[in-house]
Amino acid sequence: MPGGAETIRDLIAGGERSFSFEFFPPKDEDSERLLWKALRELEALHPTFVSVTYGAGGSTRDRTVRVTEKIAHDTSMTPLGHLTCVGHSRDTLRSVIGAYADAGVRNVLALRGDPPEGPSAPYVAHPQGLRYALELVEMTKSLGDFCVGVAAFPEAHPSAASREKDARVLADKARAGADFAITQLFFRPSDYFALVDRVAALGVEIPIIPGIMPITNLAQVKRMAELSGADLPHDVVARVARFEGDAAAVRAEGIAVATELCDDLLAGGAPGLHFYTLNRSRATREIYAGLRVTSALG
Repeated sequence: MPGGAETIRDLIAGGERSFSFEFFPPKDEDSERLLWKALRELEALHPTFVSVTYGAGGSTRDRTVRVTEKIAHDTSMTPLGHLTCVGHSRDTLRSVIGAYADAGVRNVLALRGDPPEGPSAPYVAHPQGLRYALELVEMTKSLGDFCVGVAAFPEAHPSAASREKDARVLADKARAGADFAITQLFFRPSDYFALVDRVAALGVEIPIIPGIMPITNLAQVKRMAELSGADLPHDVVARVARFEGDAAAVRAEGIAVATELCDDLLAGGAPGLHFYTLNRSRATREIYAGLRVTSALG
C-alpha cells in the first residue's frame, strides 16, 4: 500500500504525537539526489507525514507534484501535497488535485500562497482563480475524500489586521472542512499557545501542529524569518550569535535552542512537530534524538 493511503487526520486522531518534515522541490539532478538522501535518512524515523512545498507563486508546481507522487509510490511515508491559489485558475487547481488523487495522495495542504514579492506584498488573485485559502479548502473537499491541512500563524499573517482577526480566519478554514493546521516558523512557545487559546475561544477544535525551523546558520534563519514575517527574538539571536566565527558552535547552540522549544511545545500539549528541513536531515535527526519525550512521538 503506498504511503499516501493513510490520512493525517486519522494518524493524529490515533493519539500519537505527529512528527513530520517539509522539503522544497529540487532545482536540478544534484539537488534531487540530496533531497532523496535526506528523505531516506528521515524515513528511518517513521514520520507521520512529509511534504514538498511549492516555489514562490506556484513556480515549481510540476516538480512538487512529481516528487510528492514518488514519495507516495516509492517510500513507506505518507505525503502531504501542497497546493496554492497563487497564479492558478480554478481549472488548474482542479487538475493538480486530480493528479494528487490519481497518485493516491489523500492529504493536501491548501494555501492561499504568497505573491512572488513576498508575504507582505498585495495579493492579486488569478482572474479565474481563488482569493482565499478557505475557498481552496472547500474546492478540495468537494472533489474527493481528502484530508486537508491549512496554514496557521502564531504571530498572525503579515497582512492580518490583528492576531484576533487572524485567528478567526483559521477558525473559518476549520469550519469549511480543514482537518488540521501547520504553523509558520516561530521561536517563542508562548506565541504558539496563545494562538491555540485564541482559536479554542472561538469554539473551534483543530489540531495545530507547530512548525520548527532549526537554526544552523544564523544569517539564513534571519532571512527566512524576515520573509515569513516571523519575529526572531533578540535573546535567541544573542544566544546563538555569541558563537559567531565558529560555525560548529553556532550550529550546536541553534540545535539546543530548537530542542528546548520542541520540548516546551510537547510538554504543553502540542499535537506534534513539523520540521522545515531545508532539504537536510542531520539537524532534524539531532533534535529528535535530543528530545525529552522522543518516545511519545509516532
